[in-house]
Amino acid sequence: MRILMSTSNANILDGKALSDRMRGELGEEASLLTKKHGRAPGLAVIIVGNDPASHVYVKNKKLGCEKAGIRSFSHELPADTTQQHLLGLISELNHDPKVDGILVQLPVPAHINPETIIEAIDPGKDVDGFHPYNVGRLAARQPALRSCTPYGCMKLLAETGIDLHGKECVIVGASNIVGRPMALELLLAGATVTVCHRFTRNLQQHIERAEIIIAAAGKRGLIKGEWIREGAIVVDVGIHRIEDGSLTGDVEFATASKRAGWITPVPGGVGPMTITMLLANTIQAFKAHLGDE
Repeated sequence: MRILMSTSNANILDGKALSDRMRGELGEEASLLTKKHGRAPGLAVIIVGNDPASHVYVKNKKLGCEKAGIRSFSHELPADTTQQHLLGLISELNHDPKVDGILVQLPVPAHINPETIIEAIDPGKDVDGFHPYNVGRLAARQPALRSCTPYGCMKLLAETGIDLHGKECVIVGASNIVGRPMALELLLAGATVTVCHRFTRNLQQHIERAEIIIAAAGKRGLIKGEWIREGAIVVDVGIHRIEDGSLTGDVEFATASKRAGWITPVPGGVGPMTITMLLANTIQAFKAHLGDE
């Protein structure tokens, strides 16, 4: 069943509806696995400091775990936690047989090196999919645990029923969290991929030829609606709070939705899928640890 809501022009790719469906399926799988193995899949969540947005994300991840039958272990650390202390906690969790996944909520305070922290996580418990080992597996066309937001974008693209082989895909943004692994996901699916970034010249030209656009630059309204090719698929990863308190993305939605064939809303598009793929990765890691693959 495709999760599409129709407007007068574009179909809306409803990430919340797809996420709800997938979480129901993941909950059923987790329940069966818990009965079979005598324990639930376990996810350890670490947050350092008092960043309000991070605490909201962590709360949503905990709620997602509860609904999916995954046991969550919460570690809330003060902002002055040393890097060495954090590394010690990660080492303990790496060796804890009840913990299948470890998530360190980013950003961490400035005195902590995020790359060092990510690399300290056991790749088999790296449910964010950020560890160089897991990114390398994706690059080598042997995916293991995959980066959650790009993986969620791929699930949304699958809902369109469009064959990605040979499609002209343009990614706007080259971060390690979204843009780069997104390019690897699309290459794995047989697409022709262009990655645009801050040094790219004439962004408009790239957008105008794209059959699929992944907007992940983190800049509100960067992609103008009139640039969108007729019938293109637009996946907007950006999320920004504007003056009236509402949320918007990297794409000018009102105009883009009149030209696109499919488009994700903000909110309710990519966001719910990111947490859902985190839950899927945790169950995948649980199965791998218990030889249940």
